Amino acid sequence: MATASTSSQKKNQRTLRIFILLLLFLFTLFILSRDALEPQLSIYRDLFVQTRPPSSLNLPLRSTETLISADPELDDNAVALIGKNGLNTSPENPISSKVNLEDETSANLSLADGNDASLDAPASSKSNLDGEFHEKSTTKEHPTSSKSDFGDKDTGKEAPVDGKETSSEGLFSSDSGNDNEVRKDSTSSSQSDDDLSNTKREKEGPVSEIYSEDFALWKGCDFYKGKWVKDEQYPIYRPGSCPYVDEAFDCQSNGRPDSEYLKWRWKPDGCDLPRFNATDFLVRLRGKRLMLVGDSMNRNQFESLLCILREGLHNKSKMYEVHGYKITKGRGYYIFKFEDYNCTVEFVRSHFLVKEGIRINAQGNSNPTLSIDRIDKSAGRWKRADILVFNTAHWWTHGKTARGQNYYKEGNYIYPKFDAVEAYRRAIKTWSKWVDNNMKRGKLIFYRGYSSAHFRGGDWDSGGTCIRETEPVVTGSILDSYPLKMKIVEEVIQEMKVPVCLLNITRLTNFRKDGHPSVYGKNVTGGRKVSAKRQDCSHWCLPGVPDAWNELIYATLVTGQGSLMKHY
Repeated sequence: MATASTSSQKKNQRTLRIFILLLLFLFTLFILSRDALEPQLSIYRDLFVQTRPPSSLNLPLRSTETLISADPELDDNAVALIGKNGLNTSPENPISSKVNLEDETSANLSLADGNDASLDAPASSKSNLDGEFHEKSTTKEHPTSSKSDFGDKDTGKEAPVDGKETSSEGLFSSDSGNDNEVRKDSTSSSQSDDDLSNTKREKEGPVSEIYSEDFALWKGCDFYKGKWVKDEQYPIYRPGSCPYVDEAFDCQSNGRPDSEYLKWRWKPDGCDLPRFNATDFLVRLRGKRLMLVGDSMNRNQFESLLCILREGLHNKSKMYEVHGYKITKGRGYYIFKFEDYNCTVEFVRSHFLVKEGIRINAQGNSNPTLSIDRIDKSAGRWKRADILVFNTAHWWTHGKTARGQNYYKEGNYIYPKFDAVEAYRRAIKTWSKWVDNNMKRGKLIFYRGYSSAHFRGGDWDSGGTCIRETEPVVTGSILDSYPLKMKIVEEVIQEMKVPVCLLNITRLTNFRKDGHPSVYGKNVTGGRKVSAKRQDCSHWCLPGVPDAWNELIYATLVTGQGSLMKHY
């Protein structure tokens, strides 16, 4: 009897052990399965507002308390602006807790790209493309009396870009509203001696509330098709207040007498861009590296971005160039750190995105070459960024580039004569292949479109002028102009595996013949005289048009602009 009882106990213990082991196995399987199915860390998840369930329209935004706990470094002014509504920003989940800054020497920073001329050769054609968004808000839009609408001309639809899957499709959703819908203005949350004025800042608040219906409306709104409207709250920063604008773009400080060109805001047809909020932009950049890669037009945009983000800082001394460099046209690499947000905004000069070189001719002289099948030598730096804004166009109209004689190179062969447009196509394809092979899907990549020039009576190097232009273009063929190079960019981006957002600013720049430095790229105050024979009608005054390009980047982050990414 005792033996039978002992045998029964052992059997029960064995069964219990098996049961416990089975439970442990199932628990382990559950944990591993959950990790495997959980979405991978992605910059899209960090940066973009997550799509809300369509069944609930008035879902609450993050509370102030939640936001502050997630973002303990927001200053008191930012908290005051956040108020009861909170910032409409996705959870901070930075790719890395630290920005990997390299202590590079001055020699390494200079990139040997060649000097960046104050007047890069401007492109002679203009462009236009589509992207889509809008937002609904809570303060009445600026009264009609303060606006002057024009250029509301339909230039026709562009060829859609479809046919690719996107890993981020569920994260993007768009909205727009009617012109009469209420909107809440929001820009910088900081006040300082450099701010426009206390009164102006008091009018501005947190990011507008965005509901589910907003995303549906944004879907039907093309951000790049619209007009410029007068807005007395512009510019975003006061002329002369930003120390990062170099002399070539500082038109007001240089003596430009008119200022109405500063008061225009880009308004897409049928919707409005989210009002720019520098603090919110910085929150979205926390722990990340944003890099602009291109020629002096991208440096123009880079300086604009530094200035508008600076407006969101309470303590502006916590923004600085990590090596102490002052921005000049001669240097090709800058890293600006925003200490409170552990993020950087960087510029890398690359005129063509492909490799520039030198050949020695029969007479022993050196001549430039361009290897259209090899990526630029600065590409190693591109890999380190989380968000990139690429561009090349301006330098493709230089004499040597346009002529194409003994200049374009593939492999070791230099073409005696080669078509510049075909060279551009091959160069963009070289860039696209590099992006497909080297950029992870977690990165956010923009390609900024062609920026229009407005020379009268000549070109940049042959007496072309734009002096005394004080109003945007209202009508004319220039508004419909769209260069072949932009169509090439569209085609190449369509074929790419890695998602790229086309920041197509071409048509909105077609309007702005009034926004260039002209003779005011040099200081003409105090009776100084500057030759009017060589005017800059390709770059832009700051504050000015490039601020709108950066507003479009911000709008992409706020709205998740699904329409921009629908073809991936």
